[in-house]
Amino acid sequence: MSDTYFTIGMAGHIDHGKTTLTKALSHIDTDRLKEEKERSISIELGYAPLRIEEGINISIVDVPGHERFIRQMIAGVAGIDLVVLVIAADEGVMPQTTEHLEILEFLGIEHCIVAISKVDRVDDEMLEFVTEDIKDGLAGTIFHDAPFVYVDGISGKGIDNLNQTIISELKLVESRDAYGSFRLPVDQVFTVQGQGTIVRGTIYEGIVQQGSQLRLLPKDHKVRARQIQVHHEEQDVARAGQRTAINLGGVDKEDVHRGDVLVASDHFLVTQAIDVALQFVEALRAPVKQRMPVKIHVGTSEVMGRIVFFDRNEVKQADEEVLCQIQLDEEVVVRRGDRFILRRPTPVETIGGGWVIQPEGGKYRFGQVTIDMLQNKKQSTPKDLIEDVLSKHTLLDVKQLIQHTSLDEHIVNRVVAEGIEAGYLIEVNRQKYGVTKTFNKVKDEIIFRLENYHQEHPMRLGISKAEILQMLSGMYSKVLVEYSLNQLVKKGNLEKEDQFVSLSEFHPHLPKQWKQRMLEVIYSLERDGLTVKKWEDYLTATPLSKHEADELAVYLVQTKQAFRIMDDRLIHRSALDAALSKLKSQTGETFDLKEAKDTLDVSRKYLIPFLELLDQLKITKRQDNERKWMDKK
Repeated sequence: MSDTYFTIGMAGHIDHGKTTLTKALSHIDTDRLKEEKERSISIELGYAPLRIEEGINISIVDVPGHERFIRQMIAGVAGIDLVVLVIAADEGVMPQTTEHLEILEFLGIEHCIVAISKVDRVDDEMLEFVTEDIKDGLAGTIFHDAPFVYVDGISGKGIDNLNQTIISELKLVESRDAYGSFRLPVDQVFTVQGQGTIVRGTIYEGIVQQGSQLRLLPKDHKVRARQIQVHHEEQDVARAGQRTAINLGGVDKEDVHRGDVLVASDHFLVTQAIDVALQFVEALRAPVKQRMPVKIHVGTSEVMGRIVFFDRNEVKQADEEVLCQIQLDEEVVVRRGDRFILRRPTPVETIGGGWVIQPEGGKYRFGQVTIDMLQNKKQSTPKDLIEDVLSKHTLLDVKQLIQHTSLDEHIVNRVVAEGIEAGYLIEVNRQKYGVTKTFNKVKDEIIFRLENYHQEHPMRLGISKAEILQMLSGMYSKVLVEYSLNQLVKKGNLEKEDQFVSLSEFHPHLPKQWKQRMLEVIYSLERDGLTVKKWEDYLTATPLSKHEADELAVYLVQTKQAFRIMDDRLIHRSALDAALSKLKSQTGETFDLKEAKDTLDVSRKYLIPFLELLDQLKITKRQDNERKWMDKK
């Protein structure tokens, strides 16, 4: 059985014994700062390893409980799998207990143990009263069925029971994704003399190896993992769920901040607008108004922004989930499903929390249409998300699909493979993917354009590929149009001759209204043999316009009924065939200009262009003053 890695958080009101309890469990004092020692309160996040059972690796995060240090508390619990809610037996539920409880719910922490601490300070009657008070406080929350343990961090009472309860609860927790793209939100940055810049955080997903090339977002610094430590022990690899310190090469401490995110791939996007599903606290001190400044805590970042509603202008009290957008003052790194906390900067209070529906929020209109769109996105399956993104962006590769959907790579690969097999996705040009519905739209558009083109230009072979690409360039990518053309040709819907494309059932023809007039011109051209007049001279006695005359000339050349021998003259195919037959029968393997003139009995004015046409058609090849037959049969 492989090892599993978890992070548990100690949360609760100030001075309820979180740090003492952490020390009793791990034998490590997590208060490191001088001020923490002097004031007996936790100011920064504290960490300690907990080893209870073989194969289960646990990191404890001791989060500050004082209201002034709430941001450190949010950063600390953002990556935990299980919370130990510490409540002192001699005080019971306090303001920070309630606020921490709300934050834990908003962050989606599903597993909780209630540790009633300092039990040596109270009698049984008080303990029973506090227990009932806590149960009342948890009623209606996600933690209403949380197990209770009674402990005293100083005497050690109940510690063994707490250890066993932790193991039991962690066995119910789904382990983090070690196969996803590596992501570590940074919550601490420091330097060690001779070592350089070190960052610390809990790995949300994936693994990191010593020597790995990494990226530090949102500024996108290229860095290298020179050394990895897990609880002060050097490791070659660290995995999702582990509390990890990484010595970074390639960046100065001043360029790294809490809230930055360390990643190993380009699957992550930075954003300044996120679409969210937001749940408000039960009792707001004041209404939340449209575009009001808010502070969002997501991962370990803390960023100012504005809240944008699409179906209301303020919230006084909202029991239901509100779909809205947070427009941020700074870039953050988030993925779909990430949890966040929203706080009012003044007066300072937690106003709600929720999860990210779409990391790349757009500009939307106020109204029900936007709400319906956000509701659809919220309820979307991975298949829905991929189809939606491809409908919007037409063609994307796997990396781009991961960026735009915030899905893990293995999920994207699975959905793409299933989609291609089921026929609702297509693979285009080296692992770029699109939806079959889009391909069908392009196909229909091409056929529609060709039908119109054939109707307007019945004498032409078809439309050039370059012209089709130009026609559809504002609607679809060149790659998709080329793919669609190739598929239509392959399936027999289209014919392709040289650079021209036509519907398979189409054949160039003379327009009905001008057919007789044009046939008369063609007969005249045929009668003149090699000694043809200028093309315009054949048309002077007809009502054909210059456009129609030009179209007729193109038709004759493209269908090889005639050939251009000068800029302003054509010869009929029959004239070419007759002259060619006569010349072949009366010359040897080669012939010169005089032999040709004597055989065909035409002036140099017509002979030279005719012979050049034979060269152009690769019937002959000129060698100095002679021409050689390429195939005299």
